[in-house]
Amino acid sequence: MSLLPLLALLLSVRIAISDLYARRVPNTWLAGAALAALVWLLGTKLAGAPLPLLPHVAGAALGLAALLPFYGIGWMGAGDVKYFAVLGLLLGMEALWPLWLVGSLLAAAHAVALLLGRRFGGTLPLRFQLLRDRAGRQWQQHPLARGMHAARQGRVGIPFAAYLAVATVSLVLWQGDGA
Repeated sequence: MSLLPLLALLLSVRIAISDLYARRVPNTWLAGAALAALVWLLGTKLAGAPLPLLPHVAGAALGLAALLPFYGIGWMGAGDVKYFAVLGLLLGMEALWPLWLVGSLLAAAHAVALLLGRRFGGTLPLRFQLLRDRAGRQWQQHPLARGMHAARQGRVGIPFAAYLAVATVSLVLWQGDGA
């Protein structure tokens, strides 16, 4: 596995953890990965390696342009958009379509589960409703839940970057060195 897919894999694990726990995509990790990718791409180009630079730079631009409108209308966080652009830089523009498709399907499944839970939660038998409410209260008192609540600082929503990260890890591991 070459450096860029490995970097995408490591970055994605970090982003998934952060987005699931705190609903944050740290700019420092994105900037570091982008800088490392640019140094690697320019270094290999100057060394005469056959690694094409254009698909990676175009991937960053396309990743940014594709999700920026969703940020503009408030459907997505800025971190999600920047992360997708960095993935385009790391893996090239050809990787964006499968990443977006898998990430979006996972996010859609999350949204449907939330909606169904809200819609049909009251139709459960009373015993299950009581059990669900008790489990929910116990979870809210757990130190991990308290830590997550504090870390999120009121940020809510579907962790799209985490779903993009799952898609990225899957794609990189599936393709091996083909990315």
